[in-house]
Amino acid sequence: MNGGSDMTLAFELEALQMLASPEAVFDDARGWSSYVGVVSEEPTYVVTNFTRKNRVRQDFFSGPRGKAESLESVKRQFDTERHVFVGVGDDDEALAHEVGWEFLHVEDAAESAEWTLATEPKEADDPDEAIRDDWP
Repeated sequence: MNGGSDMTLAFELEALQMLASPEAVFDDARGWSSYVGVVSEEPTYVVTNFTRKNRVRQDFFSGPRGKAESLESVKRQFDTERHVFVGVGDDDEALAHEVGWEFLHVEDAAESAEWTLATEPKEADDPDEAIRDDWP
């Protein structure tokens, strides 16, 4: 990804979940971004659980409000030259443009920044959760 360090970078939670190593992505992004955080319409505890589990230290998160309100608030709070929203689809792109943010699809961002996308979810590793052929 190009650009100076005077940038605020926001990830939609779903986009962050599509990356193989969210912690490494945040660490990398800190090298060329002033502020990095997560925006989601999920309840706060969902975002907090994900970021803690993946050791992601965020500068901001959306809290109990919608993505549009969160992006507007972050833009007011963090006065950087660029505000870039990494999302997953047309709705995220439209939202970003609506609130004055640049938009990058997570796959394009990953390719540009050389981040690895997560593979498909694995089958259940727990034998108790696996489908059993001998079940009646």
